[in-house]
Amino acid sequence: MEFSTKYIAPGSSKSGCAVVGVFESRKLSAPAAALDRSAKGFLSKVVKSGDMEGRAGTSVMLHQVPGTACERVLLVGLGPEKSFNEKAYRNAVGAALRAINATGAADAELHLTAIAAGKSDIVWRVAQAAALAIESVYRFEQMKSKPEAPAPSLKRLLLAHGSTGERKAAERGLEQGLALGHGISLAKDLGNLPGNVCTPTYLAGQARDLAKRYRMKLTVLETADMKKLGMGSLLSVARGSAEAPKLIVLEYNGGPKGAKPVALVGKGVTFDTGGISLKPGGEMDEMKFDMSGAGSVLGTLKAVGEMRLPVNVVGIIPATENMPGSRATKPGDIVKSMSGQTVEILNTDAEGRLILCDALTYAERYQPSAVIDIATLTGACVIALGHVVCGLFSNDDDLAHEVLAAGETALDRAWHMPLHEEYQEQLKSNFADFANIGGRPAGAVTAACYLSRFTKNFKWVHLDVAGTAWKSGKEKGSTGRPVPLLTQFLIGRVKHK
Repeated sequence: MEFSTKYIAPGSSKSGCAVVGVFESRKLSAPAAALDRSAKGFLSKVVKSGDMEGRAGTSVMLHQVPGTACERVLLVGLGPEKSFNEKAYRNAVGAALRAINATGAADAELHLTAIAAGKSDIVWRVAQAAALAIESVYRFEQMKSKPEAPAPSLKRLLLAHGSTGERKAAERGLEQGLALGHGISLAKDLGNLPGNVCTPTYLAGQARDLAKRYRMKLTVLETADMKKLGMGSLLSVARGSAEAPKLIVLEYNGGPKGAKPVALVGKGVTFDTGGISLKPGGEMDEMKFDMSGAGSVLGTLKAVGEMRLPVNVVGIIPATENMPGSRATKPGDIVKSMSGQTVEILNTDAEGRLILCDALTYAERYQPSAVIDIATLTGACVIALGHVVCGLFSNDDDLAHEVLAAGETALDRAWHMPLHEEYQEQLKSNFADFANIGGRPAGAVTAACYLSRFTKNFKWVHLDVAGTAWKSGKEKGSTGRPVPLLTQFLIGRVKHK
């Protein structure tokens, strides 16, 4: 899809569709009112007739509107003007895109971007609209011999701004939105690929492509390298698989030389059977999504590289399968992590923390300003928070608030969970320094407590995205989350400097 942004009178171009909004009850937004003046009150008549009340999520397509050069005019309901906030704006843009894609229009001009929404600015509104437009035409059909349905027809989209003075800001928003949309699409593609395609080696290949395209530095540690570093915890998960594990390290140096980087550590279990602690067969196919943390790191780095964001970021991805086999780690086995701490593995299905702990220790060498790990870590977090927000745990309140604020801005929210010392008691072991599980109570918390034992030397946030990284059922597929949160966090870091 081709994108552009400029100040333009609604309906003045020969586009396939001009999109304007109507507030509840029957109040034309500023762009709609401008178009109505050109149409000599045509929109006002439609609204007064009751065909468009302005309720959120509704839309009406008009043809041959007088005084306009466009083929169609789409009226989109915005809901009450007083409560037209950022979320309502995203919903309205989403409704508009669905309606446009259903018409067969090849191009459109979107004027919802020129309407104030909550505390948002034109940068945010254009960025969100561009990312949503990319998402609206996303289809995962790489593995199908024939597409099941015709692709959406929208090929060109103009995102309007409300004044000539907003041109540069709108262009910046468009750049951010396109980068974000492409990063989300990459994360979705990686998550949606089956486990027999998206292996640790495949993830390393994707990282190599990003390194070449955006001039990043790539290091891929093999089994022998990990053995030399003492990554016994990570390697214990890989023992039962014929697929070789990889530790993928991708460095983006867009910021000042010598500035401490942000480290993003993504869980990359490309398929998780549970190992010897075998999972039930039902819905096990969804364990291909267990590398969603890794996918979000690569998606975020793609967005950062595309924006040429002036920050330093290092992405660290421990990638492996978790399979049963004659060499697989057994419940009761004890392994030594890279940090030197020993772990009694009581459940081999609690493998994410076993690979992340060595990756977190490895991150120390970069002397990071902040570390964020992203993992589909616990079913307990799904029980606690459902599929709406991800769980956030941290050893630094200021960093936690910074990440939470980024999630609010991106509308990719997280919720601050406890990490009190009392929970560490559940990880006690009679035979090793600690166990890898702490029982059923507070399972998401004790998993984070386990990781916290490897984060003493830096500021750290853990995001448990088990409930938000993918959808099940009829809409089964990767969501691309939390790429929006992570990207916004890094954009915010630039603004704060």
